[in-house]
Amino acid sequence: MTAGAALPRPRTFVGRGGLLLSADVWGEASSPPLVLLHGGGQTRHAWQRTGPRLAALGWRVIAPDLRGHGSSQWSADGDYALDLFADDVRALVAQVGGRPVLIGASLGGLSSLLAAGEAPRAAIRALVLVDVAHRPDPHGARRIAEFMRQRPDGFASPGEAAATVSAHLPHRPRPDDPEGIRKNLRRHGDCWFWHWDPRMPAGFEGRMDPPGMAERLLAAARQADVPILLVRGGISDVVREDIAEQFCDRVPHARRVDVADAGHMVAGDRNEHFIDAIIPFLEGIE
Repeated sequence: MTAGAALPRPRTFVGRGGLLLSADVWGEASSPPLVLLHGGGQTRHAWQRTGPRLAALGWRVIAPDLRGHGSSQWSADGDYALDLFADDVRALVAQVGGRPVLIGASLGGLSSLLAAGEAPRAAIRALVLVDVAHRPDPHGARRIAEFMRQRPDGFASPGEAAATVSAHLPHRPRPDDPEGIRKNLRRHGDCWFWHWDPRMPAGFEGRMDPPGMAERLLAAARQADVPILLVRGGISDVVREDIAEQFCDRVPHARRVDVADAGHMVAGDRNEHFIDAIIPFLEGIE
């Protein structure tokens, strides 16, 4: 493992409107940059195993909390439109410099796709979309929205929150230490709450596939003048196989790889297999 790869260094970036975004950074300052963007309802800690591994392979890895998530600031007016996230990605890319590779999961992938393909285009080298394409399966989108809306009154303990996640992700082995979920929680009084702005889940399902968004995302993908890799979870209920095929058929510079036995949260479900799936793509970037 290269020096500085094991433990992250904290850094703060500035998003749209001056909103502060907290991030973890691994790897050497002289290494080529790679930005990891988590999904809706997650935090930068979703990449806590991926970041060090990619840094050990020679990348400078930056994993921010998206606005309204983790330690980043919340939107003052409670607005979490997709275009705001895309503008945050553009701001991140400009501050990181060096034409980074973007790896975006779910919400992070949608934001990256718009930032890469719509004016003003973010200056990037390549884009990896993790279990996100131009449209989600309605059942999968509904299941995510329902999970984010439940338990608005919080949890009595981190263990109770961990049990809720396990029920949501029955294909994933239960963690040996349920206390590890603390990084995704904030404590208020005697209760534990998810580490996101509670205003954000409102309308989340509708924002995943509003009218016209599928064609907009396909157009952005076609206009993004960079290689695109779609990494689909082999048992995902959000990106069906036919949706992934349609995306690649309509975006000539996109290709696809599936990670067996992984659901929507590919890196969390099968991290080593996820990294193995993206390495050939990363090695082929000019």
